[in-house]
Amino acid sequence: MSTNSDTGGVIIIGAGQAAAQAVMSLRAEGYEGPIRMIGDEQEPPYQRPPLSKKFLAGEIGFDRVELKPASFYADNHCELALGCHVTAIERAGKTVRTSDGRAFGYDKVLIATGSRVREINVPGFDLEGVHYLRTVGDVKELQAHFREGARLVVVGGGYIGLEVAAVARKHGLDVTVLETADRVMARVVDPIVSRFYERIHKEEGVKIRVGVTVAGFEGEGGRLTRVVSGEGESFACDFAVVGIGILPNVELAAEAGLAVENGITVDEFGRTSDPDIFAAGDCTNHPNGIYGRRLRLESVHNAIEQAKTAAAAIAGKQKAYNQVPWFWSDQYDLKLQIAGLSTGYTQAVVRGDPEHGRSFAVFYLKDGVLIAVDAVNRAPEFMMSKMLIARHAKLDPARLSDESISMKEIENA
Repeated sequence: MSTNSDTGGVIIIGAGQAAAQAVMSLRAEGYEGPIRMIGDEQEPPYQRPPLSKKFLAGEIGFDRVELKPASFYADNHCELALGCHVTAIERAGKTVRTSDGRAFGYDKVLIATGSRVREINVPGFDLEGVHYLRTVGDVKELQAHFREGARLVVVGGGYIGLEVAAVARKHGLDVTVLETADRVMARVVDPIVSRFYERIHKEEGVKIRVGVTVAGFEGEGGRLTRVVSGEGESFACDFAVVGIGILPNVELAAEAGLAVENGITVDEFGRTSDPDIFAAGDCTNHPNGIYGRRLRLESVHNAIEQAKTAAAAIAGKQKAYNQVPWFWSDQYDLKLQIAGLSTGYTQAVVRGDPEHGRSFAVFYLKDGVLIAVDAVNRAPEFMMSKMLIARHAKLDPARLSDESISMKEIENA
């Protein structure tokens, strides 16, 4: 096994949103040492959210999802080691080893390994025509099926599944969504919002079936032709997209002996149980002072902000991470923006008309205190709620629902 002659510096494991942000922030914070980024895809870091939206639709190219051009990394003296992955972090010798036989010494490590798709383990899972959507390569495979009239079955009614369904319908495909829960997006939104999205998708021509389990995929000649449910139904299709969640990539950290519990355990500065190893993004479990508990978040905002925090700490500056989480989803002409976490809410207050319109907000209160909002085409409600959540604002439900009162005045008596 060869050993790289250079030692020291920061090694970033992973090449996604958090990794790219870490390079930017390390240099912005004045870190002058060597930086190496190691990632298993061939492409430099790119944005994942557009993959199931405009990139899948063919409305934008890779240049619009690429976070920074390759020249940025060269200009910032960051060595890119792409198309390989780290096989071990040897903490005693402060060395990482890669799948292509190299070894690098380090002063600090930032683990930004992100997450991977949760795969479905049913008969026929390996048939040609069963797809996932996580990478640029996945999208290119899917786009080959996007022909008007083609039959698509989407397994999973979460963000990814519904975004794919929306793009597919706009391209004239015949789309059926199968969801195990009793409503779509059940893990992340209130039933009010679920009903709204079910209505919109049905109006757009998507067939949505809830309470349906997938028992297997069947095909002919090794190619998918139908999806079979546990309830005995068969759904003919030309291809399928499985979107049933993601799993944090924590195995490397666990094998290195780092603390792992529903993500790599970090403190408010992104530091793991090893003071020389940091982590950021989907793969972490971090403390959040606003909610008073530990969280593992799957969002671009979290990846960016945790990377900033970890980079600052590596550069010797302590900037605790403590922010209101936020997320978004684009489907048709609808932008869903979520601020905060609604878990444990005691009252949901609606502003607007989700039963008939295409613009509204649902505020989640816990004992009168705003803890989250789901805003559909309602930017002011989303932006103001982020600030109100951070302040633990106690609000009058009647004022929240009254659209004659602007969001800027919502706290006034």
